[in-house]
Amino acid sequence: MAHSHAGHTHGSGTAAGQHKGRLKAALALTASYMVVQAIGGLVTGSLALLADSAHMLTDAGGLALALIAIRFAERPATPQKTYGYVRLEILSALLNAVVLLLLTIFILYEAVDRFLNPPPIMAGPMLAVAVVGLAVNLASMKLLAAGSSESLNVKGAYFEVMSDMLGSLGVIIAALIVMFTGWRLADPIVGAGIGLFIIPRTWSLLKQAVHILMEGTPPEIDLVLLEKAIKEIPGVVSIHDLHVWTITSGLDSMSCHVVIADMTRARETLLAVNETMKGRFNLTHTTIQIEDQALRDAEGHRGL
Repeated sequence: MAHSHAGHTHGSGTAAGQHKGRLKAALALTASYMVVQAIGGLVTGSLALLADSAHMLTDAGGLALALIAIRFAERPATPQKTYGYVRLEILSALLNAVVLLLLTIFILYEAVDRFLNPPPIMAGPMLAVAVVGLAVNLASMKLLAAGSSESLNVKGAYFEVMSDMLGSLGVIIAALIVMFTGWRLADPIVGAGIGLFIIPRTWSLLKQAVHILMEGTPPEIDLVLLEKAIKEIPGVVSIHDLHVWTITSGLDSMSCHVVIADMTRARETLLAVNETMKGRFNLTHTTIQIEDQALRDAEGHRGL
């Protein structure tokens, strides 16, 4: 029987950890302007501004959670936590999604109330606050754009800031409508629109986080194709107990048992499997057991 475990270190090497500086800068921008926008919403009476400021509060919380997760991920693995704390990134993304969905429910509730009883709105100050908010959100998006394709946590933060940016555009439109037509219902309509815009993207983030926590197969991995690639290696008879899962963003793992006809070629087969996983599927964290049919029959089918 031959066995290999190919891997790499965790901690600051995680996808999110590589963008820590940009996350800090985006948090500083978001938290600073959130206070300004909240005050602006209260002063002007605008639900759209209040909705956007509440969303920015969630953004700030999400960015802070991302940074906390990165800090914990930098801690070394222990005998009790052999992967260290890298999965805190996924838990952070899950919490972001849940909080954002709850916030959306509140925004929609407030919108219904304001449809029935539209309050007076100060359109000029509302417009000024929204324009500054748009600039802040665009700056934050630029900071997070690179990491959004590499880390689920950074992706979550990027989506939140992006929806805030679109929210700021909506607030600007609502302020202009109120300013030039006096139609105050434009404000709760935009507020509700911000809430509805959040839902599909947040739901997608929630599903991704749950899929990872359930150790589902990464969406970019075709398990049937992967199994076929291993079986095509000369000398491989069969493969069983094949699993591919994500530990955290940018860190996928694979484990399997490979049955071969000739155990004298175990080392050669092991190297070939590892090379195939790395070259064709970008899987470098692998655990592979090489065995013959006699050992396979002796251990039986254990399912997992």
